Amino acid sequence: MSKELNEDSGFKVSIKTLAGIGAAMATVISMWFMLQADIAEARELPAPPDPEVTRMEFDMKDKMIRQTIMDTKSDVDEIKKTLEKIEDKLYNR
Repeated sequence: MSKELNEDSGFKVSIKTLAGIGAAMATVISMWFMLQADIAEARELPAPPDPEVTRMEFDMKDKMIRQTIMDTKSDVDEIKKTLEKIEDKLYNR
């Protein structure tokens, strides 16, 4: 049989359980207000400046990219030579 829940129904909760529930609620409420304060503070802070790229940094990156392209070109040339050798052997040229 199921018990019916009405105005006369009751349940027992220990003091320890009530204290735990109260502490948990206080923690959650405190975290909420701290989060709201942090958000408000972040809105008031100035935006970070755009990072400036120095000429030296640009030149170094440009040099690195160009070197990578040249390395890739030499690798492709080697692969072409190897492919030609394989085709020569395969087709008895």
